[in-house]
Amino acid sequence: MKALSVRGDYIMQMIEGTKKIEYRTWQTKYRGPLLMCSTAKKVAGAVPGYAICIVNLKDIEWSDFDECFHWSIELQDLIEPVPVKGQLKLFNVDDSMITPVKDKKAWKAKIEPLIYKPRKRKNKR
Repeated sequence: MKALSVRGDYIMQMIEGTKKIEYRTWQTKYRGPLLMCSTAKKVAGAVPGYAICIVNLKDIEWSDFDECFHWSIELQDLIEPVPVKGQLKLFNVDDSMITPVKDKKAWKAKIEPLIYKPRKRKNKR
């Protein structure tokens, strides 16, 4: 399956349905299922270093206003979390690693321990 590395918090927004456009400086002729792989960067509320969902890449359009490409996406499937090392551009991930999940409650239970929660800093005085 084709895969794309994206910041983890953006992937969580895709799953929530609040992010429908991914902004890129490049385009591809590929359309269809796209595995979303969270970058290793630790962002609060995200799952760093894991693929956790599949989106459908419907269309790509150039935006003169933003001076970038708008990738129109929609959530297709939640998957069992699988560790994936991200790469630049589109890359391939073996289909055998991907297992769709039908029960969102069970999926949330598996994701919860993987979510990065920064520790609160103690004030030094």
